[in-house]
Amino acid sequence: EVQLVESGGGLVQAGGSLRLSCAASGFTFDDYVIVWFRQAPGKEREGVSAISNYDDRTYYSDSVKGRFTISSDNAKNTVYLRMNSLNPEDTAVYYCAADLWTTIRGSQWYWTGIYKYWGRGTQVTVSS
Repeated sequence: EVQLVESGGGLVQAGGSLRLSCAASGFTFDDYVIVWFRQAPGKEREGVSAISNYDDRTYYSDSVKGRFTISSDNAKNTVYLRMNSLNPEDTAVYYCAADLWTTIRGSQWYWTGIYKYWGRGTQVTVSS
């Protein structure tokens, strides 16, 4: 059974940092693309960052580029999202999603509808 479990969310002041974790099980980690999405109240879910464990490529949305860093520990089947210089606009539920790189090849990494596996999310709240 494929499982994705997010952790590391919480309440932080503006300018602070958090590190989110996405622990994966039930699939061959190296063949997958793992993506972080977020959804703020009243807004659509948006892609934040992605990492392809197949070719080690990383992707970021313009809103987080330079502040967030995605990384993968294949030995632990875990993907991390280091978030620095947080601001209130980063407040959202953060989800990780995954699918085979062969399945999503040719699609845009930030399309929510192409990922088969999703975690339940972790709340990040940034106070001003």
